[in-house]
Amino acid sequence: MKKALLFSALATALTVAGFAQAGEKLVVAATPVPHAEILELIKPTLAKEGVDLEIKVFTDYVQPNVQVDQKRLDANYFQTLPYLKSFNEGKGTHLETVIGVHVEPFGGYSKKIKSLSELKDGATVAIPNEGSNSGRALILLQKAGLITLKDPKNALATPKDIAENPKNLKFKELESAMLARVLDQVDLDMINTNYALEAGLNPAKDALVIEGSDSPYVNFLVARPDNKDSPAMQKLAKALTSPQVKAFIEKKYSGAVLPAF
Repeated sequence: MKKALLFSALATALTVAGFAQAGEKLVVAATPVPHAEILELIKPTLAKEGVDLEIKVFTDYVQPNVQVDQKRLDANYFQTLPYLKSFNEGKGTHLETVIGVHVEPFGGYSKKIKSLSELKDGATVAIPNEGSNSGRALILLQKAGLITLKDPKNALATPKDIAENPKNLKFKELESAMLARVLDQVDLDMINTNYALEAGLNPAKDALVIEGSDSPYVNFLVARPDNKDSPAMQKLAKALTSPQVKAFIEKKYSGAVLPAF
């Protein structure tokens, strides 16, 4: 009888342990560079703390949010707060930031000119077609003196919000993931840093215009209200803002990506 009770207790303990271990798994969406690379770096650290981190790589900015909202994923790491706010408002979702990790200075690139002063009248400029990324590109172009926006602080500006366009620039609006692919086809290409890095560009050296280190566009770990404060999520947040990650970012990306902590 005692042996039966002992085996029963042991089986129960193992079952509970198994559930506890399963509860520590996190499935996180990320774009390839630098987000997935940073997550890969901290996988061993999290494993030692009992968190099994599974990384799902995406090349677009929509599905990572959709799938977190639908509870097909636990969290994502790829976006800025203005983009998240725009997405929540447009899709009726309620995703929330967990912690800010890094800044990717947004930049403009070209294979046809070597400086913005060479940009000719009627030149074609490619920009993202997503609200916050579109506004980010246009605000940067305004700071460079190429255009004037009706509202210089409008984070959701589109070409329709341009008040002055002295060079008569023509805007080609594309999904962010497509921008690096048209670099040869346009005069100036406004590309998110993660996609610029994937395309082999060095923002610190190749960008003709780029945001400064004071950029407000921090990339966040994002989750749902029901899981953002879970022990596993907080362990992930702590690992993402560790000295190990800061040193990795500074060494690997040489200024193209900046720690935000």
